[in-house]
Amino acid sequence: MQKIIYTNNLSDAIRKLVIEFEPSSVHIITDENVKRHVLPGLGLDYNVISVNSGDSNKNIDSLSKIWSGLTEQGATRKSLAINIGGGVVTDMGGFAAATFKRGIRFINAPTTLLSAVDASVGGKTGINFNGLKNEIGVFASANAVIISTIFFSSLPQQEILSGYAEMLKHGLLSSSEEYTELLSFDITKADFESLLPLLEKSVKVKERIVDEDPYEKGLRRALNLGHTAGHAFEGLALQKGLPIPHGYAVAYGILVEMILSHTLRSFPSQELYRYAAYLKAQGYGFPDISCSDYDTLLGFMRHDKKNDTLSEINFTLLSAPGKPLIDQSASDSEIIAALDIFRDLLH
Repeated sequence: MQKIIYTNNLSDAIRKLVIEFEPSSVHIITDENVKRHVLPGLGLDYNVISVNSGDSNKNIDSLSKIWSGLTEQGATRKSLAINIGGGVVTDMGGFAAATFKRGIRFINAPTTLLSAVDASVGGKTGINFNGLKNEIGVFASANAVIISTIFFSSLPQQEILSGYAEMLKHGLLSSSEEYTELLSFDITKADFESLLPLLEKSVKVKERIVDEDPYEKGLRRALNLGHTAGHAFEGLALQKGLPIPHGYAVAYGILVEMILSHTLRSFPSQELYRYAAYLKAQGYGFPDISCSDYDTLLGFMRHDKKNDTLSEINFTLLSAPGKPLIDQSASDSEIIAALDIFRDLLH
C-alpha cells in the first residue's frame, strides 16, 4: 500500500524519508517554475533535474532529458527520485523513475491541488504521444506521497478549480453525502486549512479503489468518470491552440457523462441541473466547441486508451451519486445528443 503523508512541513518529511530509504543518491525532478519559485524555500541540498513547464512538454523529449540527467548525476538502482511539482512532473517523473535501470524508488510531492488529489496518487505514470493524452506509460506507485496545502495559496484560481473538479469526481463515486458536501463548499473563497479534511477524504476514495484494483482491470475504471469526454475536450483545445486545464476538461466531461447516464441509465435529471449550476457559479466557463467540432471530439474519444476497440467508446457512467457503472458504451448519435444538451446546460 502506498504511504501517504499529510503534513505542511514538506522539507522535514522529505528528509525523514531519505533517512528511512538510505538511497545511494537523491535526485529532485521538477519543472522550471517550481525550481525557480519553490525549491529555494525548501532548503533541500539534492541533485536537481528540471524540465520546461506545461502539459505541452509532457513528452518524449522531456522524458529523455530526465533519463540523461539521472545518468549524468550518477544515479544507480538504489537511488531515489523526488518529484516536486504538478501532475506533469509527477506523471513524467514517475515514469522516468519506473523505467530508469528497470526502476528506482520515487516520492511524489505535489504542489497543485490537481496533482495532490489525482496525479500523484494511484500509480499511473506516463507521457503524451502523437497528440494523445497519457498514451505511453506504466503502472508504478510512488514509495511515498507527501500531501500539503502550503503551496495552494499562491496558485491562480484556475489551478484550484482544476483540482477541485477531480474532488467532485471522487465525491460522485463515493456517496451522495460526500458529493453534496463538496457542492456546498465554495472553492472560490476557500480557506485551505478547511479544504484539507475534504482533500484527505477525496484522496482516500481513490486509495480505496486503487487498493482493490491496482491495474485497472475492473473497479478502478470508475476513476475514469468524466475522462473519456474530458480528454476529447482537452485534445480539441490543444489542436486549436487554445489549451484548457485538465481539471476544466474533466469538469466538462463529467457533465457530458452525467447526461449519458441520464439518457441511458436513468441518472436523476435534477443532478444534471445541480452540477451545471455549480460549474457556472464557480466560474468554470464553457469550452470553445460547436456542432462542427463533434466529429473531431468523437475521433478523440475513439482513440482513448480505455477503449478495447476503435469502434466502441468506453465510458464510466452513474445510476446515482455513489453508484458508478463501468464499461458502458454509447452510440455516436447518443454522444452527439449529449453534447447538444451539454451546450444548452452550460450556456
